[in-house]
Amino acid sequence: MANLIIIRGNSASGKTTTAKLIQKHLGSKTLLISQDVVRREMLATNDRAGNLSINLIQEIAAYGLAHCQNTIIEGILSKEVYGQMLCQLVRSADHTQAYYYDLPFEETVQRHQGRAKIAEFGEAELKRWWLSHDTLDIPEEKVIPQIWQQTKIVQWILERIP
Repeated sequence: MANLIIIRGNSASGKTTTAKLIQKHLGSKTLLISQDVVRREMLATNDRAGNLSINLIQEIAAYGLAHCQNTIIEGILSKEVYGQMLCQLVRSADHTQAYYYDLPFEETVQRHQGRAKIAEFGEAELKRWWLSHDTLDIPEEKVIPQIWQQTKIVQWILERIP
């Protein structure tokens, strides 16, 4: 069974940390695709409609769905830019879990203060990238409550994997 796990939300919400913890727990046969790695490090492209990372993420995910037990995709992954591709992947997976960190802007700024990336960008960039309530509007997508701690989030996601 090919499981697809999508973790989305604004910058500094906790997506990457959650995805890495889930991958560590699930172990081998789990592919983790990070939007930032594909878009920024592999392709050095801007995050806009039609950028090369959309198709590459889809291709890597298709590989994961064909060869791995679990495929995790994490990133801001805005509905406007990545929504169609993500919905296609949802349709191709045996089982999908999708999660969205719907946090207030002030909370992401606070979380960003404790990150190593604080030296790379600040509040002005967070505000420019900010997307309010950017859910995919698919039944598989659940909103992660703001009050939940990291261990609770990881446990909740792991409990839902068949």
